[in-house]
Amino acid sequence: MKLTTSLTDDQLFPTLSEDEIARIAQHGRRRAVHAGEVLAEAGQQHFPFFVITDGEVEVLRSSGMGDDVVTTHRAGMFSGEMALLTGRRGLATVRAKTSGEVIEVERDALLALIQTDAELSEMFMRAFILRRVALIDRGFGDVILIGSNYSPGTLRVQEFLSRNGHPYTYLQLDSDPGVQELLDRFRVDATEIPIVICRGEFVLRNPTNAEVADCIGFNESIEVDDHVRDVVIVGAGPAGLGAAVYAASEGLDVLVIEADSPGGQAASSSRIENYLGFPSGISGQELASRAFSQAEKFGAQMMIAKGATRLTCARRPYAVEIDGGVRINTRSVIIATGAEYRGLPVENLATFNNAGVYYGATPMEAKLCKGEDVIVVGGGNSAGQAAVFLSQIARRVLLFVRGDGLAESMSRYLIRRIEQNPAIDLRTNCEIVAVEGAKHLERVAWRDRRTEQQQTDPIRHVFVMTGAVPATQWLHGCITLDEKGFIKTGPELTHEELVAAKWPLARAPLLLETNLPGIFAIGDVRAGNVKRVASAVGEGSIAIALVHQILRE
Repeated sequence: MKLTTSLTDDQLFPTLSEDEIARIAQHGRRRAVHAGEVLAEAGQQHFPFFVITDGEVEVLRSSGMGDDVVTTHRAGMFSGEMALLTGRRGLATVRAKTSGEVIEVERDALLALIQTDAELSEMFMRAFILRRVALIDRGFGDVILIGSNYSPGTLRVQEFLSRNGHPYTYLQLDSDPGVQELLDRFRVDATEIPIVICRGEFVLRNPTNAEVADCIGFNESIEVDDHVRDVVIVGAGPAGLGAAVYAASEGLDVLVIEADSPGGQAASSSRIENYLGFPSGISGQELASRAFSQAEKFGAQMMIAKGATRLTCARRPYAVEIDGGVRINTRSVIIATGAEYRGLPVENLATFNNAGVYYGATPMEAKLCKGEDVIVVGGGNSAGQAAVFLSQIARRVLLFVRGDGLAESMSRYLIRRIEQNPAIDLRTNCEIVAVEGAKHLERVAWRDRRTEQQQTDPIRHVFVMTGAVPATQWLHGCITLDEKGFIKTGPELTHEELVAAKWPLARAPLLLETNLPGIFAIGDVRAGNVKRVASAVGEGSIAIALVHQILRE
């Protein structure tokens, strides 16, 4: 099966000019290849980039279900996709179809070329990104996921793979042919879903996200040793990714630690329409994916599904401890861990997480409630975006707001769309009081706060987008927080708090600096944040300017 999309071939598979080939040749070596020669194996971690100068090279996908020819490169074309930038294992085998010649470029040399040659950089980045998108669209990956649309674990793994931009083949236990044969081959039982098969070899039964990341090899290329990094960024939402792009592009030795997937809360936004430079809007996941690729282009290292568990702050250099007890030493720290949506005070609500109760509205959740009534809870922009998005798929969207209206917490353009959308039913002064169901949510009881009247409806899908709780538990004993648990920075810190923290410098803390020199907080985790993607990205860039100042001190 060939890799094809609606995109034009010259975007996915551009042909290089003689001048461009000559510039690439300066960073690699020309060599002959013979028909049938394997140039790179699927699953190989460190593999080169190839420019074909004579003959044909084919790309093969193998996932335990047989081999497919994904595409064939001819003279003037080049191999590779996003795995070359990330340093992760290759998704496909590259094999010479005929005898000929290639220019072989090692990954480090390719990164240097991308960072110094703007014309080639644009061509390579566009092709790599579009190829990865096409692989995702066709399910051409090295992972098979066997599960059910009614399994919370299946939805969790799907979200993890999708938000990390990793292509996979999804097989539904109840409907896809050949599933039982695959279960028998790998000696797994249907009761163990979700089942993840990596590279046709390793089988995981109902795995955690961290186990999936380890099986795929997300973090294999990252060396955790005793050397001291310039900056460690904890969290890969818009703020953390913004900081990573600026840090890496300015030559800093930077590591980003992300407990789950890039994008933070923003990645769950179906469409962001007020972000500068995107007049037609962009989904939160697409924005996060672009930022992630941009940071890796400049050489930022990304550690995925590894959460920070402790900050060692008694002396400098500081150390960030991650899952498994590994310590990463660093001269400065940027805390961008964001905040998580607060659950509703409803008994048994968590029982239905990913089984009718969701904390993000992406196409993955939306396809589960096609043609049904859904409830969105919240009065902010995230809730408004979710309601508008879901109204295109669901039969009716009930938007529950505890207050009298939307004006205080939602952008005006969203309010207008909600008011003019016949599929959205705004219910002010309403709250959910009970949820019921067996394995999946089946019924929701809600109350009108003005009349105290209560009603129960057969609704199977609730999207919760209410107030946020900052992710600061791992900072205990080090960082000054406000009464709600958000990090205080710069002018927010009182004289008494600095005295209690034994602030050691003659100068006051910098704008985004915490009570410890060289430790900064940005984005939704910071006290006084304005909960906008643009401001979070801006804080990321400012923080890196301040890091430079710290490193000079």
